Amino acid sequence: MSSQPEIRAVLFDYGGVLAEEGFFDGMQQLGREQGLPNADELPRIGLDVVYETGYVTGRGSEAAFWERLRERTGLRGSDAELRRPIFEGFVLRPGMLALVRQLREAGYRVGLLSDQTDWLDRLDERDHFYPAFDDLFISYHLGMGKRDEALFDYVAKTLDLPPAAILFIDDNPGNVERARRHGWQAIRFTGEEPLREELSKRLGLPPHPSPLPRGGEGA
Repeated sequence: MSSQPEIRAVLFDYGGVLAEEGFFDGMQQLGREQGLPNADELPRIGLDVVYETGYVTGRGSEAAFWERLRERTGLRGSDAELRRPIFEGFVLRPGMLALVRQLREAGYRVGLLSDQTDWLDRLDERDHFYPAFDDLFISYHLGMGKRDEALFDYVAKTLDLPPAAILFIDDNPGNVERARRHGWQAIRFTGEEPLREELSKRLGLPPHPSPLPRGGEGA
């Protein structure tokens, strides 16, 4: 794709890309375990509520999020009990961490761009993935998420890069489309193998992952 501007930064989503999608899967698990008739709708409702309460942008609390979700859906249990399957579902993908490391070693600026609450900080305390990135753009700390199109201009300005020099990888088609509207290059994530094939075309990156260093990723 020689007609495209040179990519200088690659930004990754967290849930569903860097890690398994713990929020959606955990919500469905909770609904099914509790026998709720709206179990399949819980992920969508949960996503709406995390925005409505302002929790995802740092303007609301976790307690308010769970209280509103209980009212809307009939969920039962303490905050900690409801949080547990979500945290357990966020499992890092070793191949994706290897890819992040490979891009960084190749000279690309790599970042994490995620609509996440302070849960992500707690997940990093557990899994230690923040050091793998040059930049962290987390909605909870930014006060804006990917539903706010101003985010994409803000990130490009913060990186001090033209929008077309940024490549964004996300599994949500709406986020991918918003990024493209703001001049970014973007790939919808559907799996590690298709992503590597696409990066091989765009960046000349080897299509097969490099082996992890002895002892694991360490980041």
